[in-house]
Amino acid sequence: MWGRKSKIKVAKIAAVKAGTNAYRDRKLKKRNNRGLQQIRISASARTLGTSYSKLMGELKKRKIELDRKVLSEIATKHPEVFEKIVKG
Repeated sequence: MWGRKSKIKVAKIAAVKAGTNAYRDRKLKKRNNRGLQQIRISASARTLGTSYSKLMGELKKRKIELDRKVLSEIATKHPEVFEKIVKG
């Protein structure tokens, strides 16, 4: 890498690769977070004697439209509120 031209060329290639990786990893981050949210909800639901799928089915029947992100936050930070939602 002696000349200026080759450094610019390598920098352009690196910038394109960085953009590609950033795009891909934003999608992976969302996928991983959703999995973690499901695990948190499932763990809290199991302590109350139900499973994740049964809990989500019951919430849909009762028309409780809390998304998984909010539900996992409630489950981890406010377990007494989560228990009321599950039993309610």
